[in-house]
Amino acid sequence: MRFLGIESTAHTFGASIIDSDGRILTNVNDTYRPPTGIGIHPRKAAEHHNEVSSGVIEKALQGPSEKFLPDVVGYSAGPGLGPCLRIGATISRALALYMGKPLVPVHHGIAHLDLAMSIGRSHDPLAVLVSGGHTAIAVHLNRRWRIYGETEDITLGNLLDMFAREAKLPSPGGVAVESKAREGKTLLPLPYTVKGNDIAYSGLLTAALRLLGEGHSLADICFSIQEVSFAMLGEAVERSLVQTRKREVLIAGELLQINASEE
Repeated sequence: MRFLGIESTAHTFGASIIDSDGRILTNVNDTYRPPTGIGIHPRKAAEHHNEVSSGVIEKALQGPSEKFLPDVVGYSAGPGLGPCLRIGATISRALALYMGKPLVPVHHGIAHLDLAMSIGRSHDPLAVLVSGGHTAIAVHLNRRWRIYGETEDITLGNLLDMFAREAKLPSPGGVAVESKAREGKTLLPLPYTVKGNDIAYSGLLTAALRLLGEGHSLADICFSIQEVSFAMLGEAVERSLVQTRKREVLIAGELLQINASEE
């Protein structure tokens, strides 16, 4: 069997064909990039998705010698940005109806976890989901992912993106902060908030923005944000690993899966 998957949760509209053996036959995407210092505008991102969708899907359906005819159409049903999700859902429903194929809604976070499980050939891991809208520690039990720890406010992706916007760094924020952090040398004092298996990042963001306003080195602030925020998550993961006695740790998220597929 072959499956057409359509992604539209945030800034990227993508379409892929995979088969029942998990092989990626085609993978096409187009990303909306906001101006520097401005975050993703949901309506403008949705307009972008609407404009590029037909070209992206047509390329995804084009095989080496002939077009693929999928047996199932799947789409990202959320979480995500409402206007962007609606574009993907509407197009997917129309395609499924036109081709007479089943339509399958897919949970954004579970898709990340299941894809990472497949790519990493993982068996029974403690999973760490880190993407734009997720920061969570999860375990798989009775055919369901159970949340074992999570952020109590904003996610790690939100932290990096929101700071990058205020610092006038280009999108995506995480990549820009990481690049600037390589120039940093001084670890500045920032709040470290871990509560059992949960973490909180909003205080760290407020403090980092305060340091930025006081004229501290941007490179040092970026370096400190990474060191403190990653250490917080690392502590929560280590504690969860001891409690669950898992023998594997699986990290899942957008860029992690892109890098894995490229390798």
